[in-house]
Formats: sequence, C-alpha cells, structure tokens
Amino acid sequence: MSELPGLRLRQTSKKELAKTKMRRTAIAIFVSVFLAIGASAVFSQQLYTSDKVDYSFELPSPTWRVIEKDTSQGNPELVFGDRLDGYMRLRKEVVESGTTASDLARRDQDQKLRFLPGFAEGKQESFNGRLDGVTLSYEYVNTGKPMLGRIYYLQADPRTIYTLHFTGLKDKLGRIRNQTDGIARSFKIK
Repeated sequence: MSELPGLRLRQTSKKELAKTKMRRTAIAIFVSVFLAIGASAVFSQQLYTSDKVDYSFELPSPTWRVIEKDTSQGNPELVFGDRLDGYMRLRKEVVESGTTASDLARRDQDQKLRFLPGFAEGKQESFNGRLDGVTLSYEYVNTGKPMLGRIYYLQADPRTIYTLHFTGLKDKLGRIRNQTDGIARSFKIK
C-alpha cells in the first residue's frame, strides 16, 4: 500500500507545528525569566539619603548595608557583606577655590596613601557620572593580605569635592567594581 502524498505532508506539518509551538513556549519562558530577573535587579536597588546630608546615591544590591554613621557630620560607612569584601567611607571635602578633583587625589596619595604598608601606586582616571571627577586606584597590604583601594573624587562645585573611598581584599573588591562605579555614578546633590 502506497502513501498518499497529501497525507504525508499533513503529518509532517503537524510535527513541525508541534516543534514550532515548543520553541515559542521555550522562548516565552526564557523572556519571562529574563524580565523577572531584570525587574528584581531594578527593585533591589536602594536609595541612600538622610536629613543630615545634602546628597543621595543608589545601592545596587541589598548586600550593601550601613554599619556606622557619623551623626555629627552625616558621613556614612557601608560594607558589602563583610568589611574585607567591600568597605566604603564617604566624606565631603571643602577645598580652596580652584582645587580640582585630580589635585586632591594627588595630595591624598602623597600625604596619606603612600604610607600604607606595601603601598603600590595605581592609576588615576577621569570619571563621569552625575558628578564628574577622577578615580584613584592603589594596592596595599593589611595583616598580610593583598588589599585594593579605589577612591572616587567627585567635584560638586569649585570648593566641594566628595570622596567615596572603597577598600577590600584585592580579588573581592575587583569583582564588585561595577557596583562601586554604579554607586559613584548615581551620587547626586539634593
């Protein structure tokens, strides 16, 4: 008994329709999961602000938490899980008019950072966010462990520079650079 050509095409079409339907379902599931992950990432960001400070910034992960706040000046200190994973100090520096973020970075390196044990000079790079400035990276040793430091110098006006100073174990702080960059990029004056 021979097969009818039309019947065979019909069976093939059903198989292809079933495969197409499975592909569409798989794509729909993938897109749904992707959107859910993206939405959770957006909603997991927290805004840090206080009545005692004139700025705000976004924390990209709930792993960041405030550990100490200097209530007299409103200078927060935050950690990323553990102090060795990532530690952040934020300060407002009032400088002489005409002092640039790059000038302050050089001064800090010459007067403070170079005295750290095992200090190794890193590079200074320009930085663009809501406030522009420079970053200064360096390495040092703390209790025999290789550490990394990264300072964002953000110029608010000719006399005000905010410093976001991140430190942590070299390998761990390097892994969250996207988060430290995000915090600095989101920093803004109220």
